[in-house]
Amino acid sequence: MDEQLQEQGLHEVCKLLAATTDVTLIEDFFGCLFTASERQDIAKRWLLVREIDKGTTQREIARMFSMSLCKITRGSRELKKADSAFRKMLELADSLK
Repeated sequence: MDEQLQEQGLHEVCKLLAATTDVTLIEDFFGCLFTASERQDIAKRWLLVREIDKGTTQREIARMFSMSLCKITRGSRELKKADSAFRKMLELADSLK
């Protein structure tokens, strides 16, 4: 499949998610779009970012989620970037509490 077409598809999904505030619809959509394993992987990746932000060590996170240090290091690097999307989403999540 053409890379540009894939990017268009991803962009469309992102626009749809941004357009709705119906959490149940999004959860149902994810249930249709992703396998149970893929949903678990997405959840783990988000939870590892939260743990990094809390100051949990990478080794502790690896044990908690049975993940490779590689995935955790990637999350840590992304979180440290200037204008990090992870940081923005963490701030948004905190504001919704």
